[in-house]
Amino acid sequence: MLFEWLLGSWLLLLDWLIRLAALLWIPSRTTPGAARSWLLLVGFVPLLGLPLYLLFGHPWLSRQRVQRQAEASQVIREEQALQPPLRWTPLPDTATAEMVPLVERQGDFMPVHGNAVELLTDYDGSLQALLDDIDQARDRVHLLYYLMFDDGVGELIAQALQRAAARGVQCRLLLDAVGAKRGLRRYRHRLQAVDVDVRAMLPGGLRWRRSGRMDLRNHRKIAVIDNRVGYIGSQNLAQAEFVPGFPNRELVARVRGPAVAHLEAVFASDWYMETGQRLEVMMVEPVCADDVPTQLLPSGPAYPFSNARDAVNALIHLARRRIVLVTPYFVPDEATLSALRIAALSGVQVQLILSASNNQHLTAWAQEAYYDELLRAGVRIALYEPHFLHAKHLTVDDDIALVGSINLDIRSFALNAEIGMLCYAPSLVRQLIDIEADYLRQSRQLDLEAWRQRPAWRRSREGIARLADALM
Repeated sequence: MLFEWLLGSWLLLLDWLIRLAALLWIPSRTTPGAARSWLLLVGFVPLLGLPLYLLFGHPWLSRQRVQRQAEASQVIREEQALQPPLRWTPLPDTATAEMVPLVERQGDFMPVHGNAVELLTDYDGSLQALLDDIDQARDRVHLLYYLMFDDGVGELIAQALQRAAARGVQCRLLLDAVGAKRGLRRYRHRLQAVDVDVRAMLPGGLRWRRSGRMDLRNHRKIAVIDNRVGYIGSQNLAQAEFVPGFPNRELVARVRGPAVAHLEAVFASDWYMETGQRLEVMMVEPVCADDVPTQLLPSGPAYPFSNARDAVNALIHLARRRIVLVTPYFVPDEATLSALRIAALSGVQVQLILSASNNQHLTAWAQEAYYDELLRAGVRIALYEPHFLHAKHLTVDDDIALVGSINLDIRSFALNAEIGMLCYAPSLVRQLIDIEADYLRQSRQLDLEAWRQRPAWRRSREGIARLADALM
């Protein structure tokens, strides 16, 4: 009996010591929203919550990776300083004039003119364009993707890289170690056998301590061929139905001009961060007659600030007439939620376009918890029904567009390495507005009164899921 009493007392003491330590430690190391979620978990199950927090609670990267990103940023800034004719200058006293310095100071890249940007909305068509460009490569092919599956598309990409390598083209394939696990297992050794350099980004397992927090991911989707053409967008290297029952609809931008060299610089930065190998990047590219000004926005834990979150919030605040935001995953932090609410209450037409279907149930339940508040403020919410809408982009008034890999969720803002491209051309914004209009024609607009008729059990489920927003 004495032993059982001592054991019970010791466990009770340990239980409360963990709670008190968490209360003193966690808020000083995480954002208030994340601290709330973790303290709730530790409060309920201390012996489980503490080890989970130690593994996943703080979005840290190794000191070496942070240092390598700082070195790459310095090189990018120095190289751009040697190319002043490529810099594009916005008109003063405009929203664009406010965005440009913010994006450049946080993400390193200046805006450049002389680009041609082609928006690709057809899933198979965009993959075929990439394959065609790889088959025309003469010097180098650099692919950086979050996901590559061992399916028909993965096979086509592998075969294209094999053909390019046989022509003497230098091919490098950089894949996220978790997202592209199946593709790495299937194609890595086969491609390496023909001199395609294949690397896994942010490896897990016993090597995670040399990279960073275990669930940090490189979510970028970038392709650069010969410094002649580049791709940026939401589409992975997989078939449209790589998640059964959820065929994806995507948006990809095919780019020519000086912006291609900037995409190459992002690839080279990630390559250096992962391998320590410095790649030569040609920062001078021919200017295209289309003359679309663009500016790259890389973001992720390696940067001092939350680049993606800050840029998205700035765009919301700068909107004067309308803003349309398209994302498959919508779990905003408090700053983004507040920005959307303020914009709508100020008279800006705010339209969210989300996917009616979702392959991540917990995320879907959490995002539903925000609908009532946003609808009350006047934000319009449309649910796209034909496919899983995996595209990620937004338009502000008639002046600014943002396309890339950035979701409007806490994971994209704080945990993932992401890439976005801002376009400051009204002609391109109009093209994207037409694409958004096509989404809306195939969407169901939510009505506040009808939404409030949902069962009480769904409201409870949404509220519980929202408590875990910082853990997703």
